[in-house]
This record gives sequence, C-alpha cells and structure tokens, in this order.
Amino acid sequence: MWAINLKVVGVVLGTLFLYTLICNEIPQMQSEVPQKLSLGANATPEQLAAAGEKVFNGIGGCTACHGLGTRAPNLLTDEKGTGQIGVRCGKRESGKTCKQYLFESLDQPTAFIAPGYQPIMPVMTKLLPPEQIWALVAFLESQGGTVDVSASDIQAAAPAAGAAPAAGGPAGGAFAGGSTDPKAIIKEAECLNCHKLDGEGGPIAPDLSHVGTRRDAGSIRKKILDPGSSVAKGFETMAGVMPKDFGTRMNAAQLEALVSFLAGRK
Repeated sequence: MWAINLKVVGVVLGTLFLYTLICNEIPQMQSEVPQKLSLGANATPEQLAAAGEKVFNGIGGCTACHGLGTRAPNLLTDEKGTGQIGVRCGKRESGKTCKQYLFESLDQPTAFIAPGYQPIMPVMTKLLPPEQIWALVAFLESQGGTVDVSASDIQAAAPAAGAAPAAGGPAGGAFAGGSTDPKAIIKEAECLNCHKLDGEGGPIAPDLSHVGTRRDAGSIRKKILDPGSSVAKGFETMAGVMPKDFGTRMNAAQLEALVSFLAGRK
C-alpha cells in the first residue's frame, strides 16, 4: 500500500513541478490592459479625438504597421495623393460614411482591403473595448476631416449591464472560451490571417503546416511569447506585425496545447 501511495505522491509532485516550469516560461511582462476611458455623455469631439490619439500611439498598436507605407496605408499623412485618412475615408466604399468605413475597418478589416496591401489587420473590436474603438474612429476622422463620433456611439456599443454573454461566446471573456483545442486557439488568435496551415490562410507569414521540422517546442513557445525574439528568413519586412500579448491572453494549458500541436507538425 505504501508503494502505491508513494507513486501517487510522485505523480502529484511531478505534475506540480511541470506546471510551475511552464508558468515560469511565460515572461512576466507588464501588459497594457485596455482600460475604460473617462468619456462622459457630453464628451466633445476634441476630447474623443485626443483619447483616440492615445489609443493609436499606445495600446492600439497601430503604429506597428500604419505610417510605414509598406505594411498598411498611411493614416496620418498623405497616401498616394489621396490625402489623410479623414479626407479619403468617406470615398473608400460607396454608400458608407467616413465613420461607417472606419468602424468597419476596425470590426471587419477584411471587408475592404486597400489596393496594394495584404489583409494582416486583426479584428480590433475583439482586442479593444467600445470606448477605445470609437475614440480611435474620432481621432482618425480628425486627420483632415470632421469628427462626427459622439458619446452616444460608445453607449450604443457598450453591453447592457448584467447582460448574459452571447450564445457560443467566450465564457467570462476567456481566450477561445477557455478551450485547449489548438484549432480553436488558432482561430481565436487569427493566426490564419497571416500564416498558412494545411493550405488555408494567408501567405504573408511562415507556413505552419510543417513548422515542427523547423522549430522545436522551446523555439515555438518563445516565438509565441516574444515574437521579436527571431524573424524568419524572407519575412523580415513583416517583423513586428505578430501580436505581443499572447502570453497574457492565453493560459498556461492553452499555450502548451498550441505549442505541442505546432511542434508535432512535421
């Protein structure tokens, strides 16, 4: 009997050690958590645009691609003779106002792809709360145009107090609903916007179909947690596009499920 108990204790201690090791692999980074903006019902266009400028240059991560003239369209300066974004936004899609087009670009970034660019933008409405999204729209409108975003746009987009999550939505806001299914994690992370996997996805980042032949589990884990730790040959121009917050959005079990899945892709 004592031998069985000893084995049980050994298994428990081994499991605890393994998860402690995994947790220690996740960098203890200070994350810019999306915070509510102090925008009252009487917020002026100037206040909304000023708040949006902070989102654009900070937590929104917009400057990683926009403004370089290679990864995504210039937004704050002229773009190929069409002016700043506030000038051209109402002319992008027939029947859509500037405000509608800019919101669509943040909520459904693949609905309209500017000619000459790749569909690499993530769905920002999944990453930022409504007040930051609408403040960002206001800031972009202010770049050569007229701001018509109001606090009512934010209030209309905010979920009602006490409202139940939508059916099939993430439980308690957990990443991928807390699932450890690698394909569910890949879908939630929108990896296939840039990467290919088994013939599906985008061509602007390394193909993941056989990533296990190029990287071991440790290398894959490090790349997920710290995308800037290495850059695949031939994809140098896309460096900096991959989100840097997967270490805080995924839990340890999800991270290891994804790492094991990708490492097994031989």
